[in-house]
Amino acid sequence: MADENIIAKIQEKMKKCSKGQRAIGEFIIEQYDKAAFMTAARLAKIVGISESTVVRFASELGYDGYPGFQKALQEIVRVKITGYQRMEIAIDKIGHDDVLSNVLHADMERIKQTSENINIKDFNLAVDMILSAPHVYVLGFGSSSVLTDFLASYLTMFSDNLKVLTTFDISGIFQQLLKLKPGDVVIGMSFPRYSKRIIQAMHFAKDNGAKVITLTDSQTSPVTQYADISLVACSDMTSFVDSLVAPLSVINALVVAIAMRKKDEVYGTLEKLEKIWDEYEVYEKYE
Repeated sequence: MADENIIAKIQEKMKKCSKGQRAIGEFIIEQYDKAAFMTAARLAKIVGISESTVVRFASELGYDGYPGFQKALQEIVRVKITGYQRMEIAIDKIGHDDVLSNVLHADMERIKQTSENINIKDFNLAVDMILSAPHVYVLGFGSSSVLTDFLASYLTMFSDNLKVLTTFDISGIFQQLLKLKPGDVVIGMSFPRYSKRIIQAMHFAKDNGAKVITLTDSQTSPVTQYADISLVACSDMTSFVDSLVAPLSVINALVVAIAMRKKDEVYGTLEKLEKIWDEYEVYEKYE
């Protein structure tokens, strides 16, 4: 879980530290939303001290070097950072030159991190749960609704037990979840800033005996508290445009894994669809 006392630790440390370390503490307390995403070298340059002083400051606070300290700061910022602050940080990180290359490389890095860290056992259990569920409910609001639509567009091709929640109103959510039964599966997707509606829906689902699968960016994400399985995919909380490349890749993998387990049914469905598409000239033909 996030170290919610990190600011208090810094304030206490500042009572008896060097002038350089005090400067670090003051900067972090005043601009923790930006400091959380700076390298040790970048922070040192802005404050006007050596990088080694920054690293030593983090270690003396009880963290395993600067990366551990930075991660603790980011966990606090994760749920508090506003859209305006995200844009400021994104511009500072990316700059104005070669935006395309910087964004593409950042997205590739997020997929790489997700591939290295995602729990394969949990992924396979999620596939089993979806396949065995009498009914599957999928929900995600804001930018995450793109993910739910993508997942639903494929799962509905070979499943008639899928329901996508389409309202953001909390009473409407409960109404759509009213027929939940034990054994049903609810898949909730949320990334910073996390939706309270998703958390409430996960709570309701758990209270009513459903299995809960979440797709989010961290095991410390608040949406995981009611989850049976949490699939973690990296996103970028420091961009005002949510990066959903890695979460989308995880959903791709879910769809493929489910389709491979139901391949005969999928083959039959695709064969029927091809005939329909051909009959109604859905797609352009090239001779």
